[in-house]
Amino acid sequence: MWFKNLAIYRLTEAFTLSPTELEAKLENLRFKPCGATEEFSYGWTSPLGRSSDSLIHQSNGFMMLCATKEEKVLPSSVINEMTAEKIAEKEEQEVRKLSKKERSDLKDQIIFELLPRAFSFSKRTFAYIDPKGGWLIVDAASAKKSEDLISFLRKNLGSLPVVPVSTTEKPTNIMTQWLLQNETPTDVLIEDECELRAPEEAGGIIRCKRQDLAAPEVKNHLDTGKQVIKLAISWSDRLSFIVDENLSIKRLKFLDLIQDQVSDIEAGTTEEQFDVDFTIMSQELSQFLPRLLDIFGGENPH
Repeated sequence: MWFKNLAIYRLTEAFTLSPTELEAKLENLRFKPCGATEEFSYGWTSPLGRSSDSLIHQSNGFMMLCATKEEKVLPSSVINEMTAEKIAEKEEQEVRKLSKKERSDLKDQIIFELLPRAFSFSKRTFAYIDPKGGWLIVDAASAKKSEDLISFLRKNLGSLPVVPVSTTEKPTNIMTQWLLQNETPTDVLIEDECELRAPEEAGGIIRCKRQDLAAPEVKNHLDTGKQVIKLAISWSDRLSFIVDENLSIKRLKFLDLIQDQVSDIEAGTTEEQFDVDFTIMSQELSQFLPRLLDIFGGENPH
């Protein structure tokens, strides 16, 4: 359950639904497995997994939800081979070349026929709402995955006034200065990974891993105008992560200070352990997120 990525969104209006009211709205689009001829299915499932039917897990005002997407697997090589055979067969029968639309229709027909026999796989995306802090946080490594969840939630609620969080200073400028000056805020420690990009369009990219970022070769790239677009840092010995130019957080780890808190609490069931983890994680992030914005010059007002 511990989030590994943070796609951070700001609620631009107060979120007033109670957990019970939110769950009632999500119920309308509860997840259903793919039908025989459906390519995918998307819907809400319990954050607790199969052991619970509840679509919302609430702790100290934070509300966790989970979207599940099931997709059918149809290898493109199989589809293309069968389509080519069907096209050749039809062209031979009718002694003519098929049009582009006819070829496309044949391909769609083959996909439709294969879907009932296709394997499927499913993936879950977790998110939580912090009404008091005004946050919607999605555990997603890609913008598309987080936007899919938000669009689906908006479909349930009718409207959902959220925007990606932004700061008054560009993260690239701040992170570049950290490396150039070898100086950071006292609660920020630069680790051993970064990504640099030249400012011109389609500029070159340099990726550094397991590298002393204070080394002369890294500074040489910065001196030629390259900017930091991703940087591995740790915060207050509590969190480590990679932050990028859009303030997205990747490869998030909750360090020993946090894990010790978890170990100190006995949980008798899976649900109790989930609640402990979620409570500690959400409270920790409620302290971290405002500080993250401060580090990059404060939040940009919307």
